[in-house]
Amino acid sequence: MLGAAGLSLLLLSLPGQAAEKPNGKQAKTEISIPEAKVYQTTGQVRVNGERVHYEAIASETILEDDKDKPLASIFSVTYLRTKTDSKQPRPVTFVFNGGPGSASLWLHMGLFGPKRVVVPGDAKDDGAAPYRLVDNEFSMLDKSDLVFIDPVGTGFSRALGEHKGQDFWGVKEDAQSIAEFIRRWLIEHGRWNSPKYIAGESYGTTRAAALVDELQSGWTDISVNGVMLISSILDFSHARYQPGNNQPYIGFLPTMAATALYHDRVAAADKAMGLSAFVEAARQFAMNDYALALLKGSRLPEEQYQAVRRQLARFTGLTEDYLDRVNLRVSASRYTKQLLRGEDRTVGRLDSRYLGVDYDSGGERNDADPSGYGIDGAYTAAIHQYLYQDLGVKITRPFNVLSVDVNRGWNWSISGKQMHYVNVAPYLGRAQRENRDFRILVANGYYDFATPFFATENTLADNGIDNSRVEMHYYEAGHMMYIEPSSLKALAKDIRQFYQAD
Repeated sequence: MLGAAGLSLLLLSLPGQAAEKPNGKQAKTEISIPEAKVYQTTGQVRVNGERVHYEAIASETILEDDKDKPLASIFSVTYLRTKTDSKQPRPVTFVFNGGPGSASLWLHMGLFGPKRVVVPGDAKDDGAAPYRLVDNEFSMLDKSDLVFIDPVGTGFSRALGEHKGQDFWGVKEDAQSIAEFIRRWLIEHGRWNSPKYIAGESYGTTRAAALVDELQSGWTDISVNGVMLISSILDFSHARYQPGNNQPYIGFLPTMAATALYHDRVAAADKAMGLSAFVEAARQFAMNDYALALLKGSRLPEEQYQAVRRQLARFTGLTEDYLDRVNLRVSASRYTKQLLRGEDRTVGRLDSRYLGVDYDSGGERNDADPSGYGIDGAYTAAIHQYLYQDLGVKITRPFNVLSVDVNRGWNWSISGKQMHYVNVAPYLGRAQRENRDFRILVANGYYDFATPFFATENTLADNGIDNSRVEMHYYEAGHMMYIEPSSLKALAKDIRQFYQAD
């Protein structure tokens, strides 16, 4: 493991002043590259009934091109367990969030790391500071060393020299830079023979699939033991509403059913069924009568149209009149505005348990996501307080929690030709075929309108994936299911068992 001095040797420090050419003309001024920063601390936390001691390393890693010229600086926080008697190589898990454009603070401060920020578990707003930052008894540090990665343009990570952020903002470009970071980390920490896991959330699951392909392709193979897909999106045809694409209407319907049930917008008999049974009924309707009706389009006989409309009203909690006006097609953005319009309330996108109040009730979509502004204050304060006070970080430039520039500047092409829908699911199927130990865990929130669970099921049922090596888990919460206490406990147990299966 390299200290600050060792890491600084990996830098190519360039002078900031102009050089004089022999003919008397000045050469182009080269851009000065700052020295990589490393901050090391120690700590301990009680996890799963045992005391875990660890070393924390918050650091910048300089990525270089084939001419040793700096490309980018990637900020990460590494946790290495200490004072352990085990002679076996410890697993290491590389963790990131999504966006694209998000730093890794959500999984860091909400699930995996040794500290956790507490937000209301009953879908209420987090309010203002002070917030509670507690020891995380559900941390995975007892099972695996942890590396939280902020991709270029997020957190403190940035392009260097003459390079721009856009050079790294894309499905393939991003996966390549994270793969190079992981390769460098394994070298610096001597961990090539450790079991390796990847955990991603939201777009981070897209990144995870692309990253696995990047790591395991070719002869410099970094084989991965497993991936943890938290609120998964792999095939974007299931989530992008475009004329002629009916997949999202099918994929989102069971989430609408769960939401209608939660907000008491279903019949008493359906409410008595309970969440699991009612959602299963919605699944069956979605992939049979409803899917066929959408496929038939204008060829659908009136009698069948009316029958489908009645069932759609049953599962969504919306009126048949409204469903007529939208031609049996309800987008997620319309639904979160329409369901409680009569009460001047909206429901959340990331977590539809949350309620919001818009400027007025006349619009087509929410002014903002109540499940987003309901937690962001606490997480933003927590990561800043933790980095600067607990880990001793002295970097003064802004920490990008979520970058709009990255998100809007993203290159969605994965084949050299622009594809309308990104689909990285086949990468996971190939990873299974080429690595007999490769396993997949998928965590789904019933109330998640960002990455709906039924769309994930439909994706995994196709794309050459061996579902005997896929674990599917469901939680009565939303996109970030770990903010709800019982879901956090269940998710932590499921992940811990996933590690133990190896």
